[in-house]
Amino acid sequence: MTAQQEPAQPPSQLTGLRLFELYRDGAMDPTGLASLLDIRCPEVEDGRIVFTCKTRPDFANPLGQLHGGIAATLLDSAMGCAVHTTLPANQAYTSLDISVRYIRPGYIDGGELRAEGKVVHRGRKVRTAEATLTDESGKLIATATSSLMVLLLS
Repeated sequence: MTAQQEPAQPPSQLTGLRLFELYRDGAMDPTGLASLLDIRCPEVEDGRIVFTCKTRPDFANPLGQLHGGIAATLLDSAMGCAVHTTLPANQAYTSLDISVRYIRPGYIDGGELRAEGKVVHRGRKVRTAEATLTDESGKLIATATSSLMVLLLS
């Protein structure tokens, strides 16, 4: 826990939006995959989130370009977390499906990748989202759509 963090509160007790506001503001350390990939959250609002990370050599496929799995992971995270921003405390989500369309290769040049996720439909049980992945110059690398099921935590 860093010096700027709020008193410990289980993430499930926070709204999704509040959770990602804390992450954006540096009051909560990234965990899991966000920590592993060094993902940042410069923008968040209800139904929308932006994640960024710098490319690095271990993101490469055998051809030296951005691995499709890294692109899919960033897109999936952006869509899921965009849905999470719409949820009250004690609710979660799980992905039902994801469809990724690769547009052009991404390069491993230390540049910043930007994944923006947006909620398209806010159903009571199933929500849909879309995301784009762009490089530092704003060129589109990939797009994705996803359906996600809303879960009640006990």
